[in-house]
Amino acid sequence: MSDEAHLSDLALRLLGRPYADLDPEEGRVLQAIAARAPTSRDAADLDDARASFGDRLADRVAAVGGSWGFIIVFALVLLAWMLLNSEVLQHFGLAFDPYPFIFLNLMLSTLAAVQAPIIMMSQNRASAKDRLAASLDYEINLRAELEIMRLHHKIDALTEKVGELGGNG
Repeated sequence: MSDEAHLSDLALRLLGRPYADLDPEEGRVLQAIAARAPTSRDAADLDDARASFGDRLADRVAAVGGSWGFIIVFALVLLAWMLLNSEVLQHFGLAFDPYPFIFLNLMLSTLAAVQAPIIMMSQNRASAKDRLAASLDYEINLRAELEIMRLHHKIDALTEKVGELGGNG
């Protein structure tokens, strides 16, 4: 029996549909069953292989920008900026951004305008990774269900043969 005929037979027997009508996930599962190959794949590895430089950069920016370390360091930098420009440097007439800290406000607005879309890109990637993981989980669950069905068919066939042998003796 050719590979294509075997896949068509499996599709009809296990899923009740022709092989051509199957979803890509179902087709991959049947191919793995026919080849007696494992179905499981790591979503993180697949996602990392597909990630572009921009994707990895967005993830790093989101990881750093969404950490307590960043918040603490950023708060210290802001506090130092305000202290320097209000007390220390103003005493010598060297304050480059005196109160109301217009340049600091511009920098904070710019940071927020750039950081927000980058974090959203990272969140979109996380959602895509979750969808990929769900798809891979579906393939594993389908494979397990189909293998259990195949085992039931084999056990039923063996039980029938044992019954025939017992009835003939």
